[in-house]
Amino acid sequence: MQRLDKFLCDCGVGSRSQVKQILKTGRVAVDGCPVRDGSLKIAESAQVSLDGQRLQLTGRIVLMLNKPAGYITATKDAHDPTVMDLLPAQYKSLNPVGRLDKETEGLLLFTNDGELLHKLISPKKEVPKVYYACHEGTAKTEDVEAFAKGLVLKDETQCLPAKLEPLGAGESLITVCEGKYHQVRRMMASRGMPVTYLERRQEGDLILGDLPRGQFRLLTEQEIFLLTK
Repeated sequence: MQRLDKFLCDCGVGSRSQVKQILKTGRVAVDGCPVRDGSLKIAESAQVSLDGQRLQLTGRIVLMLNKPAGYITATKDAHDPTVMDLLPAQYKSLNPVGRLDKETEGLLLFTNDGELLHKLISPKKEVPKVYYACHEGTAKTEDVEAFAKGLVLKDETQCLPAKLEPLGAGESLITVCEGKYHQVRRMMASRGMPVTYLERRQEGDLILGDLPRGQFRLLTEQEIFLLTK
């Protein structure tokens, strides 16, 4: 048994004073019932949630951000706003999992779990990332085949085999298992289809879903399992 307020602090929700204020608002629930008393003793089996999202009983934190355009994926930058500016203070020590370029939107993970981070960004693990692209021209059968074989870019960068799914004129889904510099944009440009809009929608079995742009949420244990299986 442990105090609810200590549990919330251990989960990275915030400092003691921040947790106290959060509890006052009724945003915390234990086994589905709102609780405002931080001194409440909870069992290890208790399901504690904040704003409807279950908190992890371990020290591991994984959250998903729906990244808007205009932010670079870095912990700090002297000139541009970074994705860390979109997170509250208690999560600013987390590490971004991979990168999305400044104008690319969509699913971006953050974690304090170095092993999970390595697994998700290592090409050897072949974790698929699915992107939706608006682009010039229309993807043809020969483009699909070229992606499947593995493209060689103008600077002789060798890309692993990837999946190109045409959705119609000027729209495609692209699935890659690596994260080279501006890779999806460069791959599409190499086939004469410059990208005008790019959004990452899926990583592994984790789907962005209806999370609003610029917002984040903690992953559930089940979602973390989907990433680690």
